Amino acid sequence: MINMQPIYIEGITFLAISVELPKTNLLTVSNDKGYIMCGALDVALLNEKLKDRKVIAGRAVGVKTIQQLLDAPLESVTYEAEELGITKGMIGREALLRMI
Repeated sequence: MINMQPIYIEGITFLAISVELPKTNLLTVSNDKGYIMCGALDVALLNEKLKDRKVIAGRAVGVKTIQQLLDAPLESVTYEAEELGITKGMIGREALLRMI
């Protein structure tokens, strides 16, 4: 099942998407500038092979719900996210607020 819904953080709208897959969930919260995602996100790939795309993204691991993704510390972030002050260990919702 795929679930898409708007969520609001400090009055700012983001899109939360969850995809139920066998034995796991794919989770992401995004806006038009960047996103945070569950452990399925390959930050190294974005930083190395797709560097020219300048993707702003962060990854949290061990999360099973959108709420957990928002509350979890980011395990890794892209170089472009670092340019916005998003750092490893920052809580997901805080990172999203830097993407506005």
